[in-house]
Amino acid sequence: MLDISSINAVSGILAAIGVLVGVVFTVLELRNLVQQRQTDLTMRLYQHVDTKEFMNSLWQVTTREEKDYNEYIKTYGGTELLQISVFFEGLGVLLHRKLMNIDMAKDLFGEPAKLIWERNEPILKEMHADACFWFEYLYNELQKREQQPTTTQ
Repeated sequence: MLDISSINAVSGILAAIGVLVGVVFTVLELRNLVQQRQTDLTMRLYQHVDTKEFMNSLWQVTTREEKDYNEYIKTYGGTELLQISVFFEGLGVLLHRKLMNIDMAKDLFGEPAKLIWERNEPILKEMHADACFWFEYLYNELQKREQQPTTTQ
């Protein structure tokens, strides 16, 4: 037979377990929500890349051979390179602030970012040295991620 103190002890333990389960559930839901928001943001950015205008600019920038800033500007202007680099600057900022997952950034934007940076680094740095920091940060983080061994799921 249970007395009143045993019933109070059992109900106290059950209440504590209920609170603990609620906290764990809430933490898991918040984590899932953060992942969903990061995914949504990344896919919205990817839609921007998938436009004809952006693809044309990307193609033009990746097929040009000039390595000198003055020659590049004199021959082509610079609008396309500036448009592309500003986009990758934004990705670098988002990555730095942990608003974008590095694996998603690598899978969706890694190849074009790497190609643009490696072909145009001197021109980019001369074009807008202050802002170029975040594009370079993105490139370096993508390179680090590429060096890490991949895990099988």
